[in-house]
Amino acid sequence: MRRLIRKVKTDMEEINNTKTNTYSPESIQVLEGLEAVRKRPSMYIGDIGSRGLHHLVYEVIDNSIDEALGGYANSIDTVIHSDNSITVTDNGRGIPTGWHEKENKSALEVVLTILHAGGKFDKGSYKVSGGLHGVGVSCVNALSVDLVATVRRDGKIFRQKYSRGIPLTAVEIIGETDETGTSIYFKPDAGIFTTITEYNFEILAARIRELSFLNKGIHLSLTDEREQITGETETGDETQEYRSEKFYSETGLYEFVNYLDSTREKLIDKIIYIETEKSGVPVEIAMQYNTGFNENVHSYVNNINTIEGGTHLTGFRRGLTRTLKAYADKSGMLTKLKFDINGDDFREGLTAVVSVKVAEPQFEGQTKTKLGNGEISIAVDQAVSSALENYLEENPKDARQIIEKVILAATARHAARKARDLVQRKGVLSGAGLPGKLADCSDRNAANCEIFLVEGDSAGGTAKQGRNRAFQAIMPLRGKILNVEKAMEHKVFENEEIKNIYQALGVTIGTEEDSKALNLDKLRYHKIVIMTDADVDGSHIATLIMTFFFRHMQELIKRGHLYIATPPLYRVKKGKDERYCWTEDERKAIMAEIGKGKDSGITVQRYKGLGEMNFKQLWDTTMNPECRILRQVSIENASEADRIFSMLMGDDVPPRREFIETHAKYAKIDA
Repeated sequence: MRRLIRKVKTDMEEINNTKTNTYSPESIQVLEGLEAVRKRPSMYIGDIGSRGLHHLVYEVIDNSIDEALGGYANSIDTVIHSDNSITVTDNGRGIPTGWHEKENKSALEVVLTILHAGGKFDKGSYKVSGGLHGVGVSCVNALSVDLVATVRRDGKIFRQKYSRGIPLTAVEIIGETDETGTSIYFKPDAGIFTTITEYNFEILAARIRELSFLNKGIHLSLTDEREQITGETETGDETQEYRSEKFYSETGLYEFVNYLDSTREKLIDKIIYIETEKSGVPVEIAMQYNTGFNENVHSYVNNINTIEGGTHLTGFRRGLTRTLKAYADKSGMLTKLKFDINGDDFREGLTAVVSVKVAEPQFEGQTKTKLGNGEISIAVDQAVSSALENYLEENPKDARQIIEKVILAATARHAARKARDLVQRKGVLSGAGLPGKLADCSDRNAANCEIFLVEGDSAGGTAKQGRNRAFQAIMPLRGKILNVEKAMEHKVFENEEIKNIYQALGVTIGTEEDSKALNLDKLRYHKIVIMTDADVDGSHIATLIMTFFFRHMQELIKRGHLYIATPPLYRVKKGKDERYCWTEDERKAIMAEIGKGKDSGITVQRYKGLGEMNFKQLWDTTMNPECRILRQVSIENASEADRIFSMLMGDDVPPRREFIETHAKYAKIDA
């Protein structure tokens, strides 16, 4: 590693020297058209990994959604083709194809080749839209090796072909039709997306499902031509169909909250639903209380998931807190409480979706994850206050249950503060000291360091022997850590294994007012690797650990610090030829290769646990940065991640069983 670092430094010195010697007016490059997108794609789509690849699809779908928001479309179909190309088709008005005098080219070509071009800047065309920067479909064009735009309008079918943003044909008329709409076919450029070129059905389905809830009354579908499913007709004949899912919501956010809370025990039967307009701003909110201990509030502006919140979320929280506090004071239920209630107490066990449609939204940054319009806070506050006040007066039984839940949350928070103060005094959670089980590394630069959270002392001992002590730390965890999904906050802070994780990472937690706020200034490792056995128990432990990070250290996931190690499932050996396999298909292929069609002389070892490997095998297969497989944990869709963790770690068995049967490659499910 140090030799590698020195080599990089030497290379950078040579590059800098070269730049210094040749820096002249000729060195200044002016990128024209879509060249800038191809040169720096991450500036426009976030990254060139999985997130950026899927973002291309979202950009095209968002254009169709904008047509639907304007009342011009009600059907959007997305198809993943066998070669991982995509087609998105809507029944909107169709992109204009006439001549654009100013740009001296067709309007279709303007939309597909010029950044910041489109109807979204003209409020006569779109009152509300998601892709306000106007770079969406042109970016998709720039980053696609092939793109074909097919437009149905004015009684004709128009088509134009592109490659890497460059038109291959003029706009052609290829037929006649009575229909209207746009179809965009594109195949991402493998020269840009070098690490991943395959689309994930589940990731796309989660986003399209979310859009169906946020835009009620629109029919959406996703079809995967890479996967065929065997079905049966009414007469008993076998059929082969592509995997497909349809999405449609009649009641919007009402159904969304019901979907998110489907695996949680409800505190009140009714979903509190608000749909109104304040100061010209359409506001839609749905919320429901459950018996859990987590706040699950998701906010959207023009269908964009504002993961960092903003003024609409501030208005929601303020209106909720003030209205519930006023009702609780009026009812006299707080008179015996010996400590104050704060805003967090009113949101414990709350699942809510807040969606606003804003004509001129002001986002903080290109990522559009935080709304800045001050007037929206007032509009949402007023909407929540008036609707919730009426609900509480009309449903006194529900109101009492909610206030009792708030009091319970305040009591638990008070107990959590005592637990936090206790461990804080002992140095845990404050970054002082290190747990005794931790085998630390010698490097003190966090960017170079990684820590393995290992299942059990046995595997931990093997990992300590096999690691590179310079930059790899080992933290053995005893058994299954606490399921934080079903635990009150003070129980989390009292758990020994969780305290050790906080202490080892050097992460400090927030104050009583914001107990889950993290201070990452003293984070000791930039790679946190969960390493468990490749069996059902190991997967359960890994999920428990991920649930803890998702609920209490989510910022670490967002910053890309959390990973999962991938130990091999098999060792295949014949003579001196020894290979490791991570999948069943890989095992079969290697056996066929080294056995030359015969199984004689081949031994296969199925690894059930890390402890079955010696330290050299563990290093060679799972810990060596040059040949290991690490899977980075990311949050592609916050609301779907929230639902899945709740379902996997909650009490409701049937949906968990269905999920495991659908997604696990191996699963032993107890009846």
